[in-house]
Amino acid sequence: MRSVLEAIEVSRHFDVSRPVLQRMMSGEGRRTLRAVDRVSFDIPAGTTLSLVGESGCGKSTVARLAVGLYTPTEGEIRFEGHPLSSARAQPALRRKMNMIFQDPYASLNPRWRVRDIVAEPIRAFKILAGKADIADRVTQLLTQVGLSGADGEKFPHEFSGGQRQRISIARALSSEPEFLVCDEPTSALDVSVQAQILNLMRDLQQNLGLTYLFISHNLSVVRHMSDRLGVMYLGRIVEQGPGEDIFRTPRHPYTRLLLDAIPDVSMVGRSRMPVSGEVPSPISPPPGCTFHPRCPLANARCRVEKPEPTRVGGVLVVCHAVEEGRG
Repeated sequence: MRSVLEAIEVSRHFDVSRPVLQRMMSGEGRRTLRAVDRVSFDIPAGTTLSLVGESGCGKSTVARLAVGLYTPTEGEIRFEGHPLSSARAQPALRRKMNMIFQDPYASLNPRWRVRDIVAEPIRAFKILAGKADIADRVTQLLTQVGLSGADGEKFPHEFSGGQRQRISIARALSSEPEFLVCDEPTSALDVSVQAQILNLMRDLQQNLGLTYLFISHNLSVVRHMSDRLGVMYLGRIVEQGPGEDIFRTPRHPYTRLLLDAIPDVSMVGRSRMPVSGEVPSPISPPPGCTFHPRCPLANARCRVEKPEPTRVGGVLVVCHAVEEGRG
């Protein structure tokens, strides 16, 4: 199957050093935050890869790398076989990728009417020229996401959060993309609205053949959306494979702990092991396996040696315990 997006050993580092004079006075060196560390994945056309993990694990940085808002410090991202930098320089390829942001309140210009917000990519990429044609297309897009053409005359503040996210989706679709990065698109919404937006996104994917990179910290949401799943911890993907395989048989200790945290009536009376402790600082991560301070299976090797991916069936796992068969 054709790969739409491929990440090859991608890392992204940020210089978080204090100003030069302060460093000279205190005698400290530069400080580097390793937000993403050697991440690799590919997303076949028409499928969804979801990345999950706690806050600060680097999943939103991956989202921004995937659409070119950040450039990799190391590694390469390819879009439809082209390096991402060159793909973004070509309007015909650039219009094929878009992003749905987390906060529908902040991602829409409050001074523009909805019709202008949705029409902006159409004009920018010169997809249509005539005012009547653009207006018809805007009406079609709003109807496609469950709104009406008359809503185009309103301003964003006149809508609820769920309706604003529908407007954001309509705007993302207006450039006729093939690939969408969805950065926690339902986390700012009420639970009652989340399912509606997720169902809309699934329907759009089936009807339009869209490919998604879906970012979330909510495993229940991810299970509803994913073909493949990547579990991130402190900048690395520690487990990656078919979504149902990982949900049915989680192998990495961190994945197991995350799944134990999902509310489940069938788990009443059974012992659970919630995730304990805090995520270490990505500025000074622990040696060896970065999860070892919180891992119930950690041994001496985990504390000094960084694990490499191990294939178990169709799943890649980055864990010494799984590799040694003591997981």
